[in-house]
Amino acid sequence: MLPESELITLPAAKGHLAPPARCLVRWQSSSRARRVSMRICPKQGAVVVILPPGKGRRAGLALLREHGDWAMERLAALAPAVPFEPDATVLLGGAPHRIRHDPAARGGAFLEGRDIVVAGDPAFLRRRVGDFMRAEARRRIRSLIGPHAEALGVKPRALRLKDTRSRWGSCAPDGTLAFSWRLVMAPDWVLDYVVAHEVAHLRELNHSARFWAHVEKLTPHREDAVEWLRVEGPALLRVG
Repeated sequence: MLPESELITLPAAKGHLAPPARCLVRWQSSSRARRVSMRICPKQGAVVVILPPGKGRRAGLALLREHGDWAMERLAALAPAVPFEPDATVLLGGAPHRIRHDPAARGGAFLEGRDIVVAGDPAFLRRRVGDFMRAEARRRIRSLIGPHAEALGVKPRALRLKDTRSRWGSCAPDGTLAFSWRLVMAPDWVLDYVVAHEVAHLRELNHSARFWAHVEKLTPHREDAVEWLRVEGPALLRVG
């Protein structure tokens, strides 16, 4: 039976003198895949090997041996992981904030200047910071949806937060807007663009010229925000 994941030793990238290193490999069977392929999961710092029907671990290992240097180069290029722990620095609205544990405080987790203060038992710190970040994302996104929706004369059905790997936002045919909670770490103007983009889909569920005209009406940050997410977005997946 194929394991969900395992640690596998891969050679160092070409031109590197480092010894072989162990990396996390996730096996993913896919009925839609036509060939064995692999990608990097920034969130987990893992290599994901996609196996089509009829192909198993042996075929995946052969691909890893052939392209192990590609995988190791991209793993090495990932931003450092930033766990939610005392004294860690995380972004909020594009500005660095320190996680400060105060066992005597009350209220779960809250902002105090540039500190995210976390109360109570340290065993619950990671969960409380995560809950705080999601609540803050919901609050900030909701405050942006209202004016944008009013400007276009539309009304979303619901707001959902997700932790997606490749899509920062989406608009369902029923009018439900979904966003990655990690956008709360991006600068405010980046978040504004993503929200404007999805609200515009409530008028045009496509990427036609009319759609982009609506986006331009709502925000001037399109090009800069897209570039910021391209360059800095992968690092957001390494937080938490």
